[in-house]
Amino acid sequence: MPSSVSRLRRWFAIGAIAACLVVVGAYLYARWRVQNALKQVPEKISLAVQQSAQGFTVSKSEQGRTIFTIQASKAVQFKQGGRAELHDVEITLYGHDSSRFDQIYGQDFDYDPQSGDVTAKGEVQIDLVSNPEGLRSPDQSPPKELKNPIHLKTRGLVFNQKTGNAWTRERVEFHVAQASGSAVGVSYTAEDSVLALRSQVSILLGGPNQVFIAADHGAITKNPRVVDLMQVKLDSGLRHGTADKATLFLRQDNSVERILAAGNVHVQDEQPAPAQIDAEQLELLMASQPGALDKAVFSGHVQMARLGPEPLEGTTGRMTLNFAAGNRLGTVRMDEGTKLLQHQKSSGASARNQDVELTAPSVDFFLAEGRRLSRAETSGPPQIAMRPASGSAGPQTLITAGRFEARFDASGQISTIHGEPDAHIVSSNPGQPDRQSTSHTADAVFLNGRTIEKIVQQGEVTYVDQERRASAERGQYTPGDQILLLTGSPRVSDKGVTTTARTIRVERATGDAFADGDVRSTYSNLQPQPNGALLASSSPIHVTSHTMAAHRSTGVAVYTGDAHLWQDANVVRAPSIQFDRDHRSVVALGLSGQPVSTLLVPASSGGTATPVTIESGRLTYTDNERLAHFEGGVVGKGADFGITADSADAYLQPGSTASAVAPSPSGKLEKIVAQNNVVLTQPNRRGTGDRLIYTAADDKFVLTGGPPSIFDAEHGKITGVSLTFYRHDDRVLVEGKKTSPTVTETRVAR
Repeated sequence: MPSSVSRLRRWFAIGAIAACLVVVGAYLYARWRVQNALKQVPEKISLAVQQSAQGFTVSKSEQGRTIFTIQASKAVQFKQGGRAELHDVEITLYGHDSSRFDQIYGQDFDYDPQSGDVTAKGEVQIDLVSNPEGLRSPDQSPPKELKNPIHLKTRGLVFNQKTGNAWTRERVEFHVAQASGSAVGVSYTAEDSVLALRSQVSILLGGPNQVFIAADHGAITKNPRVVDLMQVKLDSGLRHGTADKATLFLRQDNSVERILAAGNVHVQDEQPAPAQIDAEQLELLMASQPGALDKAVFSGHVQMARLGPEPLEGTTGRMTLNFAAGNRLGTVRMDEGTKLLQHQKSSGASARNQDVELTAPSVDFFLAEGRRLSRAETSGPPQIAMRPASGSAGPQTLITAGRFEARFDASGQISTIHGEPDAHIVSSNPGQPDRQSTSHTADAVFLNGRTIEKIVQQGEVTYVDQERRASAERGQYTPGDQILLLTGSPRVSDKGVTTTARTIRVERATGDAFADGDVRSTYSNLQPQPNGALLASSSPIHVTSHTMAAHRSTGVAVYTGDAHLWQDANVVRAPSIQFDRDHRSVVALGLSGQPVSTLLVPASSGGTATPVTIESGRLTYTDNERLAHFEGGVVGKGADFGITADSADAYLQPGSTASAVAPSPSGKLEKIVAQNNVVLTQPNRRGTGDRLIYTAADDKFVLTGGPPSIFDAEHGKITGVSLTFYRHDDRVLVEGKKTSPTVTETRVAR
């Protein structure tokens, strides 16, 4: 045969089938050549040999070249019936172009001229050898080197000279350098040039990993040049394959060009974990080098499965395996719709593991050293779905992008998945609204090839969770703690509150948010509160600080580090401010050397009101009570007065709703009540007492308890039960006890 059969050096289920079918092709071709040679024999035997002849030789030539020669040690023709016998026969076939050196030999042949049958009475041995140098060599010269001849052996071969048909019911055996095989029953039909293997076709491919091939029956045709095997089975240790039919397509030199297996194609491998592939069809394309496989193509509802504790299953319309030198698997392409599902354990340390499902129009896998996956790429719009293992209830995540690229570690486990452009992630949980995020790119990092350790999105990242919307240049989500970290000008909006910072962290399980660095929050879309005061206006409330912790369930946010809160002209400044947006309440805390500072605008009957600043260790304010409570070293400062006390309460006027479109400013200071260790200072005047009431409408101070006293630079010290100061005209009213009422009214010139 023009090409020798060589075993594929590395096992791959498809490659093994290809190699075995090459051997079958060689065997069938050999049988064909034998019958063509035997067809020539009776023509020479029919020479009227009617006596015993020693050293019988006959040959046939065309156009100056020998086609074949027949040699026998003895030939006897019997006159009765014309039957002839040949003994110790050797037939050599050179072919019309001397490209062959095939030899057929046996002990006894019998020829019956009446029936036209030529029958081998014993064993027939056949050696098939190609002779490419035949055209350049002298006629009948043997090849310089016999390259892996194909040897066949059978019995009872019958050739009919009249019809050109040949057959045997006996077992036929063949041997080549790396394979051997057999079949039971062979027939050749001259009219359609079909050589049929009737039954029990078997082939053994030798080498380190033996491969056994069996077929129910087979056939070889000359035009077209194909070999068909029916009900094919393959076994190699723990590897198996089956198909209803396998067809070999031959080149002009009779080497195998491609192999097509069709009908219930099944390939199974038991190591390292049970795995199998099923398809309607498998096509193998052979390379030009002997025994080299170029590619293998599964098509028609291809189904894949890998069994074990973490099974893998998949479907695709078409799967192409491309091989490199040495029959190493280089790439695998799945197209016409692909779905891969990796199941994960759901108990023990992997309780939070999720099944991972990939769907895409096409997927390309790239292998390193022909053994392990190194990366994979998708074409067309793909989707990755992560669901709770074993179909249990729980959260699931869908990731889509223009394309995905996956990377695998040295052990072949998935390590990262990169998606771009237009990455889109949807997370859902039973009974809860979906959470969605978009970006230019998305990268998923896997832990031990099983669970996602983190997902990183970059480029115009957006995140939507019910009413909460976030944006940033980069977002990182860790499923383990369900935390979303936003960096690169992050911005979060939730129920009318917008916050920016250097970094913002969102806990998706609780909805809490944490901001750090240049924090700025704006509370918008506020409704005016008729019974409120300091924060009752519909104007936005602004807060700045170094850090922020916002609790979604309570609506309370804590701002720390040089925190400022203001609405209109009312301002609170403190190291820490706790703000409740639902109740519009504030709790501000100071530190040593860093008191709480509150700016209030007094109510005035006319003219421009001068703001009052109150510093304290703590401020507590609830808007519907219109009461600001200060404690811890209270210090109040106006334009020309100062107040110190242990604690103080500031009462504010309610907001006005005269205009729903533009309500009047709220939070005007109505009065201040200071208590314990009260000190009032004015230019050239100082008063002390236990209680001080300041009313902004008449700009009046009333000092009581202690008893109250006042020191005036001009009049000296005055003590009474009650001291009243009128700031707008500098009057002082001194009241005594009821038993000895004293009223002193003094005008003091400044």
